[in-house]
Amino acid sequence: MRVLIYSDVHGNAEALAAMAEAAEGSYDTSLCLGDVVGYGASPNQTTQWVREHTKVVIRGNHDRACASLDGIQWFNPAAAAAARWTHAQLQPDNSAWLQGLPAGPLAWEGEYLVHGSPLDEDEYLMEAVQAAGSFAATSATCVWFGHTHVQGGFALLQSGGESRLEALRSAAEPPAPEARAGVRRFQLEPGARYLINPGSVGQPRDGDWRAGYALLHTGEGWVEFHRVPYDLEIAQRRILEAGLPPRLAQRLAAGK
Repeated sequence: MRVLIYSDVHGNAEALAAMAEAAEGSYDTSLCLGDVVGYGASPNQTTQWVREHTKVVIRGNHDRACASLDGIQWFNPAAAAAARWTHAQLQPDNSAWLQGLPAGPLAWEGEYLVHGSPLDEDEYLMEAVQAAGSFAATSATCVWFGHTHVQGGFALLQSGGESRLEALRSAAEPPAPEARAGVRRFQLEPGARYLINPGSVGQPRDGDWRAGYALLHTGEGWVEFHRVPYDLEIAQRRILEAGLPPRLAQRLAAGK
């Protein structure tokens, strides 16, 4: 089975459309790891697309906050302003759908789906010590997570009766000026365990502005990290025209 796995769309309809076009025909089912809305200026468009195209979706902290304003007190001023704006913009059916999303961990085909980590849906899983704690918290062979907006993750490999923890490298170096699409495939090793982040579709923070997502082939045991360019200027203009904080438009170009 070929699986499209994506996360952190954040109301960026242009990035989502680019991912959908690039991935079309290459997957049998899809999974979303949360944060469909927040930050970006197209929350109804992104919510509607995910509702129509992805059956397995878990909630992110921005989905929860934008739909109900729950947890907004922990957001920075720009995120809080975007959450309030999104809350006011969401159509009732989209708001209800977001409020009804399940929290992770969610079991799927023997793997786990989380937004932050298996320990806390709001944890930013960035460091090796956090990865070690997450591996200890679950026996799943693979945990898919989002929230950090950084494509990559961690592998717990077995060699000579000993375990070693390694970071997974993201898809490619930052894009050339012509903004080519990028892809990197790696084989899942038998006996190893993984924490994998497909990257952010709508607001990457790993220095590469292109929309990030992953493809998993369960039968052949490989994962591909993908990056695809999108119409950045339109996404930025929508944010500014909506009266959202300008920083939310500026950071898209920097991939931070």
